[in-house]
Amino acid sequence: MYLRLAGRFLFETDKRLLAKAAWTLGVKGLWSVHKHKRRLKRGEFFPPFLYLSVINSCNLRCQGCWVDVAAKQHRIELDAANETIRQAKAMGNSFFGILGGEPFMHKDLLKIFEQNRDVYFQVFTNGHFITDEVAAELKRLGNVTPLISVEGSEIISDQRRGRAGVLNQTMQGLETALKHNLLVGVCTSVCQSNLDDLVNEAWVDRLIEMGVMYCWYHIYRPVGPESNAQLALNSEQQRRVRQFVVDTRATKPIIVIDAYHDDAGNALCPAATGFTHHVGPWGDIEPCPVIQLATDSIHESRPLKETFNESSFLTEFRQLTAQHTRGCVIMERPDLLVQLAEKHGARDTTVRRSVIEELKQVTPRRSQYQPGDEIPERSFVYRWAKKYAFNDFGTYAQHFDAGNYRDPDAAPAEDPSSAKSDLPVLN
Repeated sequence: MYLRLAGRFLFETDKRLLAKAAWTLGVKGLWSVHKHKRRLKRGEFFPPFLYLSVINSCNLRCQGCWVDVAAKQHRIELDAANETIRQAKAMGNSFFGILGGEPFMHKDLLKIFEQNRDVYFQVFTNGHFITDEVAAELKRLGNVTPLISVEGSEIISDQRRGRAGVLNQTMQGLETALKHNLLVGVCTSVCQSNLDDLVNEAWVDRLIEMGVMYCWYHIYRPVGPESNAQLALNSEQQRRVRQFVVDTRATKPIIVIDAYHDDAGNALCPAATGFTHHVGPWGDIEPCPVIQLATDSIHESRPLKETFNESSFLTEFRQLTAQHTRGCVIMERPDLLVQLAEKHGARDTTVRRSVIEELKQVTPRRSQYQPGDEIPERSFVYRWAKKYAFNDFGTYAQHFDAGNYRDPDAAPAEDPSSAKSDLPVLN
């Protein structure tokens, strides 16, 4: 399998783009993690990877979307984006995830890439705006990988994404990117309606045949104004996805990304471990894209280094969530987020201004943390990579208390308000 994967990279990709990714994402990316570890030992903090939602607008209306895509357009302007990236680069960062809305609706997106060619960008996109002209420019720049979202069959895609003909346009954008020999990934938010269609060998084989170099399976998180909780996977289905990811990594010549487990299969949250945080379209610094609460902003006068080090909200978010679960806090303990927001006076970073009420209405459910059912990596390459570059960095050893964990399957909180009786007292 490893030889087949190496052969694909050698013979199916543009060598200049491959070399650029190997240096900026690979070598410099590992160096950013190394610097992160050294900072933690000194009692300092700055996430080694940042995600930027550069715009709120989108041409689709996806189920479970937490972004106010239909609101008046707002974006992180070019100068602000460049300054944020500049300050992160000064801390050793070399990789940035770009989200939206739909990032390619940002009028200056390609300028951001052009003016920061010493780092690497991964763009989460529906693919509809990847034309020949855009793909040609991305190839010229060489520092961007499109991660194109495919959410199911033609009918399911239309249902999930709020309009007709979505899949055809997405596949056209995917084919255009591949035609220009870009390093292309495909991601899926796995839910009840696409689990059987996309979590299988036939789909992965099709991606390989097309020339896709990596895929990423997210677990659907029922959040936002229309959370569509009926689409969420149950515990057994989540284990099925995890097993499929582990098996595919060991048997198929394609890179499979996941962001929620270490090498031994222990669950983790990248925001709780401090591996990454998120900047929203208004510049708000949030724990992750789906937690739309903040006390800090990239538009403050103080340096970003000081903001991350001194933010009591972000610090206590990492500590508090790590005390109570190794999984996703917004799925398992939304009550903790409500309490944390009230304590720190965190602002709702949405246009709709209903995040707190939405959190109070969430019915707690199992996320990736399923103690006793850990599925370790089969691939020695992934085991090594995760041991060095993607683990909990000691977060859970320092904070997690199994006595604080409340199993959503064993004792679901039917009334969110009743779930507060065993909360810790926040001083």
